[in-house]
Amino acid sequence: MNERPLRADARSNYDRLLTVAAEAFAREGTQTSLKAIAQKAGVGIGTLYRRFPTRETLVDAVYRNEVTRLCDAARELLETLPPAAALTAWTERFVDFMATKRGMADVLRGVLLSEEDRVRTRGLLSGAIATLLDAGQSAGTIRPGIDPEDLLMGIGGIAMIAGEEDQRDLATRLVGLLLHGVVVPPPDGPAAP
Repeated sequence: MNERPLRADARSNYDRLLTVAAEAFAREGTQTSLKAIAQKAGVGIGTLYRRFPTRETLVDAVYRNEVTRLCDAARELLETLPPAAALTAWTERFVDFMATKRGMADVLRGVLLSEEDRVRTRGLLSGAIATLLDAGQSAGTIRPGIDPEDLLMGIGGIAMIAGEEDQRDLATRLVGLLLHGVVVPPPDGPAAP
């Protein structure tokens, strides 16, 4: 059965709910108040429950939306930034995504994500990295032969060990170190990921 597209105002409410919920889950975990999410999004609690009848459906929608946004960002960043800078910016967004995911982990692990979902998500994220690597390799600013899965695992490891809000500077420094091995240094000096 095909769902009808949402009206513009309903779509705006839906998108705001997902954005506010992602921020709340990253900051407070999934036990955050749904009423507070609705209030901050500027909608009534009835609107939230009409779109997301359970906390789990909201978590699932937030997670899938964040994956989509992150993957779409690869091409968007390449439209405005050189490939090495786009890779750096995307990697920072990935670290933020992992913080959101960590806040939802209790629900995601037990209820929503099957092995098939995890493999699919990993494939989407690796595809986004491959887009960035291909652009950089074509431009001569990214080393050839880098496996997108390897880079994904490296970034994921950084996010796991330095993914708390008070460790954001550490995560940025570690990402810089990782990307130092990915970015081709310019002929006139060291690379600055």
